[in-house]
Amino acid sequence: MMINGIEDEDKWLAEGIAAIQHNAFYMHRALDANNLREALKYSAQMLSELRTSKLSPHKYYELYMRAFDELRKLEMFFKDESRHGVSIVDLYELVQHAGNILPRMYLLCTVGSVYIKSKEAPAKDVLKDLVEMCRGVQHPIRGLFLRSYLAQISRDKLPDIGSEYEGDADSVMDAVEFVLQNFTEMNKLWVRLQHQGPGRVREKLEKERSELRDLVGKNLHVLGQIEGVDLGMYKDAVLPRVLEQIVNCSDDLAQYYLMDCIIQVFPDEYHLQTLETLLGACPQLQPTVDVKTVLSQLMERLSNYAASSTDVLPEFLQVEAFAKLSSAIGRVIEAQVNMPIVGAITLYVSLLTFTLRVHPDRLDYVDQVLGACVKKLSGKPKLEDQRAKKQVVALLSAPLEKYNDAVMALTLSNYPRVMDHLDNETNKVMAMVIIESITKNYTCISTAHQVEVLFELIKGLIKDLDGTAADELDEEDFNEEQNSVARLIHMLYNDDPEELLKIICTVKKSIMNGGPRRLPFTIPPLIFSALRLIRQLQGQDGDVAGEEVPATPKKIFQILNEMIESLSAVPSPELALRLYLQCAEAANDCGLEPVAYEFFTQAFVLYEEEIADSKAQVTAIHLIIGTLQRLNVFGVENRDTLTHKATGYSAKLLKKPDQCRAVYACSHLFWVDDQDGIKDGERVLLCLKRALRIANAAQQMANVTRGNSGPVTLFVEILNKYLYFFEKGNPQITSAAIQGLIELITTEMQSESTAPNAASDAFFASTLRYIQFQKQKGGAMGEKYDSVKV
Repeated sequence: MMINGIEDEDKWLAEGIAAIQHNAFYMHRALDANNLREALKYSAQMLSELRTSKLSPHKYYELYMRAFDELRKLEMFFKDESRHGVSIVDLYELVQHAGNILPRMYLLCTVGSVYIKSKEAPAKDVLKDLVEMCRGVQHPIRGLFLRSYLAQISRDKLPDIGSEYEGDADSVMDAVEFVLQNFTEMNKLWVRLQHQGPGRVREKLEKERSELRDLVGKNLHVLGQIEGVDLGMYKDAVLPRVLEQIVNCSDDLAQYYLMDCIIQVFPDEYHLQTLETLLGACPQLQPTVDVKTVLSQLMERLSNYAASSTDVLPEFLQVEAFAKLSSAIGRVIEAQVNMPIVGAITLYVSLLTFTLRVHPDRLDYVDQVLGACVKKLSGKPKLEDQRAKKQVVALLSAPLEKYNDAVMALTLSNYPRVMDHLDNETNKVMAMVIIESITKNYTCISTAHQVEVLFELIKGLIKDLDGTAADELDEEDFNEEQNSVARLIHMLYNDDPEELLKIICTVKKSIMNGGPRRLPFTIPPLIFSALRLIRQLQGQDGDVAGEEVPATPKKIFQILNEMIESLSAVPSPELALRLYLQCAEAANDCGLEPVAYEFFTQAFVLYEEEIADSKAQVTAIHLIIGTLQRLNVFGVENRDTLTHKATGYSAKLLKKPDQCRAVYACSHLFWVDDQDGIKDGERVLLCLKRALRIANAAQQMANVTRGNSGPVTLFVEILNKYLYFFEKGNPQITSAAIQGLIELITTEMQSESTAPNAASDAFFASTLRYIQFQKQKGGAMGEKYDSVKV
């Protein structure tokens, strides 16, 4: 009986090793003296130390290895008949008189090895004799190591095809029978080992039992290396016997290890041709056996086999590998009622990986696997187990990675049904995987139906699910998600305007319920997609008969107006204003004056009612001025109304410097440098004079509040505007006016009340250098500048 005491075990091991060394010393002396009787006596005493029951398997192994090394020397002595003078047949009889069965069997195996080598008897007869007589040792540890010794000394002496020990036609079967018999007995001993010792050391014992598994597994390795074991013999004799032993032993550790051994040691083509037999054993295994790993490894091996050569693929179709694996997985999941959900999903991931590698052209197989997963998940609450969620993401990601084409996934009817079983967080993770696949592979999503299916898959990113508010999310993660959706929208395209408009309408329908945090991310890309479509359709203004939604600029502008209105209601007025101006510019390019005017009106309304921040107002008014300056679609009346509004708002900005800059920017509204552009020199001059007055007022205010009038930067900026219009040929901007402005700036800079400023000084100096350069250049421009003195 084993005692749980490490110190005692170490002491017993040390005593055992000392006794082996003591007897081995006298055995060596006897061998040197060619004294057979003494050699057998001391070797039997040495081997008697292996009869101990006090050691754990780990310690017993150490003791066994000491004895094994000595037996090698004894075998060399037995081989040389000239040294001991006894024939091998007599020697085989002689060692059977050893007093105790364990030393007797070790000696018999050692002599048996020599006996087979001598070829004085058929190898099959000696092996059969040895394997039968080893039944006499039934103690689990002692019997296991004895049979391991038998396997070790016989592995190179089996009567295999091409072997020197090959006998008659049935000799291969005899070799197989010997190995199978030894395997069966060893497995029984290994399984019985779990019942040794008290319950309190059971866990430690199970760990040590696991360490001994290779002693049993070596038999299967030997079977796998026997040349004569062809597919027919494997199918009829080897596999059924091994599986019978595995199933009958009812031990989860043995069943898992031995199933793994079968998969690893026998050729792939054998597995493929005996798939039904092998898979039939899986549901019969103990519920605690990790069948999912066994099946996963089998499918991985078969996948690698399929990938090794295209010539083997017909074999997979011939044996209906997919159908058999799919059916087996279903039976295993049914049989193991306590299998956690993560185990079942892991099996489906392995089956899908196998399918994608072996039958990449069979999308129906892929959908079938997803359907089986849906069936397993149906009726259960949304997944909470992190590992299960991770496996579902792996399951759904596999087709994307294989095909590099998300459109393939959109054709799988069960794909969205699997996603529905994910919780909101994992649903979003999967949605991001889908979007990344599309953007990375530049996948073209080109029909409204595909877009509808896609946006159903990524709904976790474009709207709140089950009351999960967007403001509960981490801002950085949320922004990254929404930017991904925006990139996706940019990639939706079709050359056919009608289909592209349907795509835009489908996306609009999906994203409009996204809430105030999402719309500023998702509406702009959709608007720019629509503007791109408008530029395609420039010049088409009539309705197309027979179309549900005619793709005309007017119709699209109505949709754009509706989207921007929802954005301004978010509220996100500054973004909405920018988009109104973009639309106005597009309407201008299409020659639609009323539409462009309406968009400008909306922009001004937003400016008046929604934009209160002074910095935002400055940015907005400059955008309005810049856009209005580029548009040429307006008639005189509409243009006057809009320019009047722009100049009016410019003069009402909070800070005087901002007022000044906006007012002189308005001067460009009255002088457009195109062939047909407006050229109203008087109003340009009025704007510049008004800007001068505001700049002057700014100087005076600074003088009152700070005691100095501040830098002259505004005056220098206005001077540059004068120079621009002077060069463009505005008759109202004269050299005398420029001269007067230069003198004004010079006076201001020399004034004691003006604060020195290096930047404005450098700016003015650069401007004067420019004038000097133009004077020296000569020609018409040089003549114009001639009267300006610097």
